Amino acid sequence: MSETNCKSTGSFTLPGESGYEELTLKMAEKWGADVIRDSDGTVLSDEILNAGYGIYSTICIIRDHNEWAKKNLDKLQQSFLMTNPKVADDTSVTFYLMEDFFEEQFRVNASEASLKYWQVYDRTTNTEVPREKWSFSEADESVTVKGITPWHKYTVSFLAYRIWEEISMYNHTTNNWEKEHLMQLDPRHKETQEYMLEWMENWCKTHPDTTVVRFTSMFYNFVWIWGSSERNRHLFSDWGSYDFTVSPLALDEFAQEYGYSLTAEDFINKGNLHVTHMPADQHKLDWMDFIHDFVIKFGKKLVDMVHEYGKQAYVFYDDSWVGVEPYSKRFKEFGFDGIIKCVFSGYEARLCAGVDAPTHELRLHPYLFPVGLGGAPTFMEGGDPTLEAKKFWNSIRRALLREPVDRIGLGGYLHLVEPYPDFCDYIEKVSDEFRQIKEFHKSGKPMVLKPRVAVLTAWGSLRSWTLSGHFHETYMHDLIHINESLSGSPFDVSYISFADVKNGVLKDVDVVINAGYAGSAWSGGDNWKDEQVVEVLTKWVHEGGVLIGVNEPSAVEGYDNFFRMAHVFGVDKDNGERVCHGKWSYEVKSVEGLLPADSMIKGKDHIYLTDGKADVLAEENGVPTLTSYDFGKGRGIYLSSFETNLANTRMLYEIILYACKENLEQNYLTDSPMTECAYYPESNTLVVINNSDTKQRPVIMTDNGKVEIDIDAYDTKMIQL
Repeated sequence: MSETNCKSTGSFTLPGESGYEELTLKMAEKWGADVIRDSDGTVLSDEILNAGYGIYSTICIIRDHNEWAKKNLDKLQQSFLMTNPKVADDTSVTFYLMEDFFEEQFRVNASEASLKYWQVYDRTTNTEVPREKWSFSEADESVTVKGITPWHKYTVSFLAYRIWEEISMYNHTTNNWEKEHLMQLDPRHKETQEYMLEWMENWCKTHPDTTVVRFTSMFYNFVWIWGSSERNRHLFSDWGSYDFTVSPLALDEFAQEYGYSLTAEDFINKGNLHVTHMPADQHKLDWMDFIHDFVIKFGKKLVDMVHEYGKQAYVFYDDSWVGVEPYSKRFKEFGFDGIIKCVFSGYEARLCAGVDAPTHELRLHPYLFPVGLGGAPTFMEGGDPTLEAKKFWNSIRRALLREPVDRIGLGGYLHLVEPYPDFCDYIEKVSDEFRQIKEFHKSGKPMVLKPRVAVLTAWGSLRSWTLSGHFHETYMHDLIHINESLSGSPFDVSYISFADVKNGVLKDVDVVINAGYAGSAWSGGDNWKDEQVVEVLTKWVHEGGVLIGVNEPSAVEGYDNFFRMAHVFGVDKDNGERVCHGKWSYEVKSVEGLLPADSMIKGKDHIYLTDGKADVLAEENGVPTLTSYDFGKGRGIYLSSFETNLANTRMLYEIILYACKENLEQNYLTDSPMTECAYYPESNTLVVINNSDTKQRPVIMTDNGKVEIDIDAYDTKMIQL
């Protein structure tokens, strides 16, 4: 047995910066870079361009065109907005449309084409107010509604141009830039398309040194609506939303193609909007397909042009990614040569790694900005970029042990690293580790344990390894925690839909996980009203499958049980109907090795045993939090919640093994939740990682006996067995 460590180069993208040529080339050598890129706000000098490295050039095709945009303000991107509800104390009420919204982000579109899509709603009765009862005043951008019912609530939904591109807006406010606000063009218009194609061709001609054009996604941002009050600046954000794709022209073309018209309410949805956490109705699915088709067809023209000039085209998944859908069956139609994903977490690394594309690249954090996400200091007084880098790599590394990507890199202002030599040394270590892990994958896949795991949601594979944002944006959902724990797990993991269940996908699956609150896209909502889904899953478990439910799995109102699969879980949730019913008493069953020290499952009120036959494996305040129910040859497992941490991640592995009636002590699992490992049979290499902030001494059983090593906090050991 010997440790494997070697210095290597390549597969690393460095952010260069004009004016810091010496630093750029020094860091390129230190980190083993083979590519230098520009970033938002930086340029590359001739000295850098001619230094012999590949060159990524970043473009955002919909912004940085203010001169043209100012002459074509009617071709900016738009969104439906809804005023805050007002209670009428008379038979009329007036709304000042921009009262609730950040005036530097939006401007009312009061054109005739726009007005026909505006709607006023009586929210007390949830009915539309007839058009003849309201009028718009252009002078003060107000809507007055007359002839209405006092003491009812009313809202106005209207179209607004977005006059400040949101990522530019965020970068502006984060870095206190004194620059012109960038606007975003809508390529739906023929004139915009002609302008963009001409611009793209000129750009290719004038950037002969560029080897890769990095599209900052394509055309449409995820939705991010800012409010007028600093007390609630971020009114709404959803990484998977299509709200910023709307316009009168798009709505007209949709109606012509699909044979029916969408309304403002189809997007506004009583003020809730159609967040990705909700199961999509057919109108939303149709709109998504409509936008996706347009983005592919016009996007492909730009990609083809890049190829005509002998350059590659990569797409950055984040920012204006809406309509790109990397897990759709049509993604390859773009012709992208690679996909780049900004990552904070392991599941985001897996999201990138699983896309059907020639090259996969991760942009690591911390980003080279003075402050990090949320405004905390990073590369400034009070910051600790090295510790941040360790924590981010800690999450990402475990995912990369399971599924490889081709490249990693950084973005931002390189000069910020000068006062932080320890950060520069750590990134050198990360880049070397990454290249070694990549080589292990080239020899063959890591060993996995027997159970094959599928995650069942309303979105299925379309939203594999994600919910609707980064971890810090969707942390409140059980499933994002499960995704994060599974991202580095020793199991094959897939994502399936309810249609997949009916179409026979379960024949290739040992475990199905369904997690989330009732009515969510993750739990499934009304999909559980489909009796065929219930029948297929019930039969599959009875014949030996395992169904793991978390929080309110299979929950839907209107049946004898709130959990449609209660007969498989052996538990259900009482929403008040059973307040007079008796409850089964139980004793907690202890299973050795199932629940690691410090693991925890938060309780959920009103969970009860359906027939008293479920084994209660954990409880909180007299309420079951973890149960197991034998159903035919299979099992139903219920957890009241799941939150990712080191102990709970190991607990999830053990629960999966226990549910499948596998030995909890498996070869190539460390004996401590603080550590994990991956074994690559073809190269006979064992990689052990310490996910904790303290030194560990894990023991790993292998086919050739026991391995015991010392490993420092956050460190990696690569051992040739």
